[in-house]
Amino acid sequence: MSDKKDNQPMHDIQEELIQDGDRVTRKKSQFIPQSFIQDLRDQRFASSHTREGENQRIASIPVAVHEKWLREGFDLFQHSHKEVLKRLRAENLDAFITTNKQV
Repeated sequence: MSDKKDNQPMHDIQEELIQDGDRVTRKKSQFIPQSFIQDLRDQRFASSHTREGENQRIASIPVAVHEKWLREGFDLFQHSHKEVLKRLRAENLDAFITTNKQV
């Protein structure tokens, strides 16, 4: 049985303020449906059987991950594809990698 929430589209970051007494915490989250992860998995599998043109998609990284990396001082637009893939693997975010090919 499919989760009803899984049919929802992926959205940008949602922000929520949580108050606990005098303390206020800002919580950021992003819903990533399982169907999105499955599509990326399918693309990764299919990449082994397709010929790429001039451009090759290597990953599809959600905004939440990119913003986290920016806070940590890692701007994925300033690093090579190899460095981005290495970081995804190091953080067990392989699900966002869309190719099995050598980059």
